[in-house]
Amino acid sequence: MREFPNILSMKWALLSVWDKRGIKELAKALGSSGVKILSSGGTGAILKEAGIDFTEVSAYTGSTEMMDGRVKTLHPKVHGGLLGRRGVDDATMAEQGIHPIDLLVTNLYPFEEMARSIPELDALVEYIDVGGPAMIRAAAKNFRDVAVITDPADYPLVIEALMKGGFSPEQRFMLAKKAFARTAAYDAAISNHFQLTRSEERRVGKEC
Repeated sequence: MREFPNILSMKWALLSVWDKRGIKELAKALGSSGVKILSSGGTGAILKEAGIDFTEVSAYTGSTEMMDGRVKTLHPKVHGGLLGRRGVDDATMAEQGIHPIDLLVTNLYPFEEMARSIPELDALVEYIDVGGPAMIRAAAKNFRDVAVITDPADYPLVIEALMKGGFSPEQRFMLAKKAFARTAAYDAAISNHFQLTRSEERRVGKEC
């Protein structure tokens, strides 16, 4: 049986957020503590403007963002870093040039909010986040080795963890539960909206 870290120190963090409240301050705290930061395009632009050192996800993976941002974090070097089991997958990660990601900070495209103001389904589907939930689920599944933050209100927990040397097992499990609850609610909101969109069913039926 493999041993899990009692305190999870942070060496690499991935920041990719829609809601950018507080992200600059969090990134500065991470950088000041020696944590290396990976960041996607939109979040990276905010960090670059603030003079915060980071590595662009596309530079790390070797794959540029494509399809108007639909594909950016869906890459083995990202998900391998989130799912890799410390002490089990280390050799594979090293062989593939995968950094173990200790902290994921992400929040999702605002589908619920946009559904109240965008009636056209073809426009609304662009606010269905794919990469975000995939990363959240990967990090939450691997909560023994990864901490996942899905709510800006939890950024103080990261600062506290930095001061204490890392996240405790109880904190990681609590954050994983919150993460799975968020993706469940998000998928439910999308499913419920689709179930209620009868006019779209009629239009699709005519096109087929």
